[in-house]
Amino acid sequence: MLRKTLLAASLASVIFASPVMAQDAAPTEDPVLATVNGEEILESEVRATQQGLPQQYRQLPFEMLKGDLLTREINQRLLMIAGSDAGLADDAEVKARVEALERRVVAETFLDRALDDAITDDVIKAKYDEFVETNVPEAQVHARHILLENEEDAKAIIAELDDGADFVELAKEKSTGPSGPNGGDLGFFNRADMVAPFSEAAFAMDAGSYSKEPVQTQFGWHVIMVEEVKEGTQPTLDEVRQQLLAEATRDAITGIVDGLREEADIVNNVEIEAEKAAAEAADKAEKEAPAE
Repeated sequence: MLRKTLLAASLASVIFASPVMAQDAAPTEDPVLATVNGEEILESEVRATQQGLPQQYRQLPFEMLKGDLLTREINQRLLMIAGSDAGLADDAEVKARVEALERRVVAETFLDRALDDAITDDVIKAKYDEFVETNVPEAQVHARHILLENEEDAKAIIAELDDGADFVELAKEKSTGPSGPNGGDLGFFNRADMVAPFSEAAFAMDAGSYSKEPVQTQFGWHVIMVEEVKEGTQPTLDEVRQQLLAEATRDAITGIVDGLREEADIVNNVEIEAEKAAAEAADKAEKEAPAE
């Protein structure tokens, strides 16, 4: 019930939102889902309505929302008919809003089609090659540690390890850190995941070795054992495709808009007034400054 209430509220909040073309594959048929005073409401119209909803609802299956969306479309059609009967089609405010909406839809459609041409598989592949070149994969270390309050206790632990003591058992028995009960296991981590003195020591060690000198951090004194060193690997193209697509889209939009601005004759009165005000303020401050 709560989900339906929230959904109904969301649908109501966008009752006058401008629909955009649905991004799902268009159905082979466009059935009539309802009629209002003889006017047909097509499935394509209801699908387009879904694309005017917040992102979380655009991602849901159409069939899950179809009933609520159709109710919203029926309500809007009723309101539209009532408004037309009231003579609002010739109302100045309505005409201004329709013109504004038309400008927005034309602009968005132009941009969508320009992006379709600009964002190609080759562009994404080039982005990936750049990503691989500029993002050096980080090595990871799997380590355990025993955390102690002072250097003397840490040196005593190292002495026990030199005599053949088991690191895991010592960690369980004597470590003051939260990983102690788990044998001091820290799992795999990147260099930046740990404080600098700890990372520097751990990443300088070979797998299977333990620190021969205690390592001090703000948390205390550590004895570290490196279980495994794993070389960094690059993510696959599919793993970072969405990230690269977002970057390519931002770059393409910037390029498209910058190109249009270069060719246009733009007079920005707000910027002109701001520059004028700044110049007047600077001139006034100079005149009022005391003479040296």
